Amino acid sequence: MRLSRYFLPTLKENPNEAQIVSHRLMLRTGMIRQSSAGIYTWLPLGLRVLRRIEQIVREEQDAAGCHELLMPTIQPAELWKESGRYDAYGPEMLRILDRHQREMLYGPTNEELITEIFRGTVKSYRQLPKLLYHIQWKFRDEIRPRFGVMRGREFLMKDSYSFDLDQAGAIRAYNTMFVCYLRTFQRMGLTAIPMRAETGPIGGNLSHEFVIVADTGESEIAYHRDFEKIDWIGSDIDFEGDLQPLVDQFTTKYAATDEQRDAAAEAALGEDLVTGRGIEVGHIFYFGTKYSKPLGATVTGPDGEPVAVEMGSYGIGVSRLVAAVIEASHDDAGIIWPDSVAPFAVGLINLKPDDAASSELCERLYTALTAAGHEVLYDDRAERPGVKFSEMDLIGLPQQVIVGPRGAKAGTVELKVRRSGEREELPVEAALARFGA
Repeated sequence: MRLSRYFLPTLKENPNEAQIVSHRLMLRTGMIRQSSAGIYTWLPLGLRVLRRIEQIVREEQDAAGCHELLMPTIQPAELWKESGRYDAYGPEMLRILDRHQREMLYGPTNEELITEIFRGTVKSYRQLPKLLYHIQWKFRDEIRPRFGVMRGREFLMKDSYSFDLDQAGAIRAYNTMFVCYLRTFQRMGLTAIPMRAETGPIGGNLSHEFVIVADTGESEIAYHRDFEKIDWIGSDIDFEGDLQPLVDQFTTKYAATDEQRDAAAEAALGEDLVTGRGIEVGHIFYFGTKYSKPLGATVTGPDGEPVAVEMGSYGIGVSRLVAAVIEASHDDAGIIWPDSVAPFAVGLINLKPDDAASSELCERLYTALTAAGHEVLYDDRAERPGVKFSEMDLIGLPQQVIVGPRGAKAGTVELKVRRSGEREELPVEAALARFGA
């Protein structure tokens, strides 16, 4: 992508309304623009990151045996009245009337709707278990939306739902999602700590929230040092096997939010205790028959009798993760994107576009890198080098390739690693080989 043709409305100064790092940087890099309180337009650079994160979430859900569908944003109120949550949910739910005066709502979550889909399609225990998910926009009318997309009113969320014949099966599904979530966040370069949590309006008696460590996180956390050492992501995890021992590695170690902290337990940890700040990015729930019973989601069991299915729900804040990654990975110059979610892999900087040798070399590099499968943002603008350097650092692409008249004449380019700041001058062919081009 040539930057001269790209829509990237960057800002030189920090916006006054932005209180946290991710909000400031998302506005400054031209990733988002506010439409109204807590509601944002995702501009091209931000949308690329959002789609990267969405795809990682999707791939890990698929690998865990989930099947994707897509439910509507607008739901009928009668389903929520059947479950008993319509009046209990509170003013965060946007309630509306259609032209026929039917009560509708903009879905803040989808337990009722997925249960209604299940009860109309699955009739026998032989059709179980089922793991279904979708990635869809949600709306919750926060009284004070703040922190940009970290706590907005409209947000993109992955929510999945499990249906099992009995509690043992439901716990297996819960453990599957537990492990799936840890893999998902680690692929994004994040350290995610599962913490026992309250179930809130979702209901049930078993729940974990997944908190990523970030110096600018919204809440204080404390945890065992081993959480920082666990690195077990891989493609060899057997989701059909018994995941309980793996889950126990995490749930038996101390991890607590500020409200849950236990002074005696922390004292016992000694030097293994780590305190810091964290951001919630995912939440999983097992709630049994809370929705299946009132909504009549039953199957015929092995003995021919109807059985209310055991359920769980599992959410990941996809749009919130964009901000969370920035909170966990930035410096004074701007964002530092992990490779897996970066909007472009390489930033190609032409220091002097009116120099024929520089532009010729940049065109060669752009073509070769793109042909090798790298997504390149090519700064071909007639701007001062200082502006190009600062903006490339601001948007945080993992690798930079810098071309100037002196290097073009000598047949060399400069490579810069954004995370470390390390710079290296290489012959053109050696630089291309570094990228497999």
